Amino acid sequence: MNPHLTRPKLRMAALALTATLTVPALASCDAISTAMDCANTAVAITNGVNNLQQAVSNAGNSVQDTQNALNQIDTDLKKIKDQTGNADLGKAVDSMTTAVNNVRTSVQQGNTAPDIKPVADAAAEISKVCTPG
Repeated sequence: MNPHLTRPKLRMAALALTATLTVPALASCDAISTAMDCANTAVAITNGVNNLQQAVSNAGNSVQDTQNALNQIDTDLKKIKDQTGNADLGKAVDSMTTAVNNVRTSVQQGNTAPDIKPVADAAAEISKVCTPG
């Protein structure tokens, strides 16, 4: 077998494979964009909710830790909202923003053990939006 004869065939096969893979990728751009939005969301939300839970459990030590956790979640949610074009994800982020604002109001009113279940519920909704199928 002559190796010079197989190289053009391999190149043609590689070009055909590339073209075959590129067309579906272009067609599924929105799905890829949503997946990226959701991946970014998952990391930010997980970190934020964990920080908030820890801050609330230690609220007797420092209410400022709770405020800092809420501020970080706000920052992450704003970034996600600005980057996503997905309407369902945008609505879920808005819901979580409302839940975070409610916790913030509760803390500002002197509640050292605010109910953060709505924040966790909103995070679960974001996760649901981000789960395919």
